[in-house]
Amino acid sequence: MPFFLLLFVVVPVAELVVLIKVGTMIGVLQTVALVFLTAILGAWLLKQQGLATLLRARQRMNSGELPAQEVAEGLILAAGGAMLLTPGFITDFFGFMCLLPFTRQWLVGQAIKRLTVVGSAGGFSFNGQSGQFGGEQGPFGRQKPFDRDANGDIIEGEYRDETETRHDRIDKK
Repeated sequence: MPFFLLLFVVVPVAELVVLIKVGTMIGVLQTVALVFLTAILGAWLLKQQGLATLLRARQRMNSGELPAQEVAEGLILAAGGAMLLTPGFITDFFGFMCLLPFTRQWLVGQAIKRLTVVGSAGGFSFNGQSGQFGGEQGPFGRQKPFDRDANGDIIEGEYRDETETRHDRIDKK
């Protein structure tokens, strides 16, 4: 409950105080223009960093690796983008910290330190909670990487696709 109190009461009040102070210092129109400028700059940076993270995730998946780092970065990018869409300078500051590569990687490192996932053939552990996942009989039924016959041997074979495509039917007429 204290986290939500901070999030929905304290942060908006602090944002209002900062916006009023900045507005009295530089003027109302300049303050509104600055809020819009940070939103536009943030959207551009979010697009750039999001695409770069997506490409890195795709490369890791193509090489057969799990893109865990990129998924965590994507979550932090989404949170940063949401903060940048919220009007105010405090949320903009934290939003930019989520979008800048060096601070985002530091945040991901801190999150990974707190979140430990240990996998094994018989179960899993997630922050000390364990349960059945993996092995031959997982939560989604039998988990074997290849089809096997009754003796447990891998079934090998060849096939030839003889389906007729629409292009082939047009050429024959």
